[in-house]
Amino acid sequence: MEHAGIILAGGASRRMQAAGHGAGPGGIDKALLPLAGRPMIAHVVERLGCVRAISANGDPERFRSFGLPVLPDRLPDGTPDRPGPLAGVLAGMDWAAAQGFARIVTASADTPFLPRDLAARLLAAGGPVAMATHEGRDHPTLAAWDVSLREPLRRALAEGVRRPAVWAEEQGARRVAFFGGDPFFNVNTPEDLAEAERRARLPG
Repeated sequence: MEHAGIILAGGASRRMQAAGHGAGPGGIDKALLPLAGRPMIAHVVERLGCVRAISANGDPERFRSFGLPVLPDRLPDGTPDRPGPLAGVLAGMDWAAAQGFARIVTASADTPFLPRDLAARLLAAGGPVAMATHEGRDHPTLAAWDVSLREPLRRALAEGVRRPAVWAEEQGARRVAFFGGDPFFNVNTPEDLAEAERRARLPG
């Protein structure tokens, strides 16, 4: 296999924490919140279908049941705190390159209804970066990336770049449009989690 799926599970979950959910004292990671009887990240792993690792900081033991490597951020000296999802993309690129993969496909852990053909369509688009779009909105954490971009990305993070869509665009990103419903619905709040639970229990 020439590509590896990487789940980005490094979000701070601030809105969940404010409501008593999410990472932090008395809470758990948003990725591990129960959805239809399983951790939310399990839905993403199943739908992406090519997952080889999870990008996350903190204690890796919390993901032990998935049997996947857990990749912490490894940032250049002097990089400011909270560099965002691009740090997870870099961690995935570095790990994948060491394993002999040419590309990675990333998906955030809070998108439990992503299309099952996401990876195949992004990879088929070619180019150094291919990112998903829906109704004119870019979703740069749902993207395929050439691992050859890891050194440019490392430099960009050291220089303070934080916006995945902007950096992807600078690398010549191709856009892959998805249609129908809200395939990239993401869970940020307790209300979102309740809606996700409703959707997860719909037939089909």
